[in-house]
Amino acid sequence: MKIIITGAGGQLGRDCTKVFAGKNEVLAFDSSQMDISNHKHVDSVITAEKPDVIINCAAFTAVDACETERELAGKINADGPAYLARAAEKTGSRLVHISTDYVFSGSKPIPEYYIEEDETGPLSQYGITKLAGERAVLKYCGNSLCLRTAWLYSGYGKNFLKTILKMALSDPQKDFTIVDDQYGSLTWSYTLARQIARLLDSDLIGIVHATAEGYSSWYEAACYFLNAMQLPHNFKPCKTEDYPTPAHRPANSNLENGVLKREGLSLFVDWREDLDSFAAEFGQQLAAEAGNALTC
Repeated sequence: MKIIITGAGGQLGRDCTKVFAGKNEVLAFDSSQMDISNHKHVDSVITAEKPDVIINCAAFTAVDACETERELAGKINADGPAYLARAAEKTGSRLVHISTDYVFSGSKPIPEYYIEEDETGPLSQYGITKLAGERAVLKYCGNSLCLRTAWLYSGYGKNFLKTILKMALSDPQKDFTIVDDQYGSLTWSYTLARQIARLLDSDLIGIVHATAEGYSSWYEAACYFLNAMQLPHNFKPCKTEDYPTPAHRPANSNLENGVLKREGLSLFVDWREDLDSFAAEFGQQLAAEAGNALTC
């Protein structure tokens, strides 16, 4: 297959490139090589290449920054997917678009999960623009998949786990507070990339939830990761109201992988199992990177 990956410089984009390279012709574009908010550029590239599949990993994911940079967030998260969808429909390409758990309000009580059919209700500009992107993809491209995922981490770029690791290494005795009343599913981008590969062997279309099994708070996830890394820490739980941010975040964004399970396609395991594997594979590398950053 010929596969175009947008946002290839990000966490999921890099893992998708790794997973699909070798057996496929992969054209990986980072944001400097393809600005998905540029309609003419998107249309010309897709029309010229005529890929079998487009995997859109490009997004403006800085949740708080979306509140102040609303126009840019709309261009990347809503307009860009629409342009990709129109081009994909014209060339007969399949479009896989990555969306988010933040399209939900989070009003469901723990331990309930959101299913694909649940009503959306984003609280932030990030969630609003990502929901608009979903709707555009489904409207303009008949052969499309919108994968809602959550709390991605990897060995690449910036993410929650790297931030936590740097904090712990900076001063193991210092009290750091982590939010303990927002719940979601910490998801390894490599597992998600493998899941996308599995889905491309099916004819599934529409909205699909795709996260690790189970859920945790940010605080629980941080403590589990540092324990897996065998690192001392003195983290303390706090409430969302103690750590105000420009963007409102859902208290419960747990996603049920209902469609994947129903179709017998899910590759996801419990978030702890994946995190253990991740720590074993990348732990030393991440610790070294964090240590070097602290000495610079």
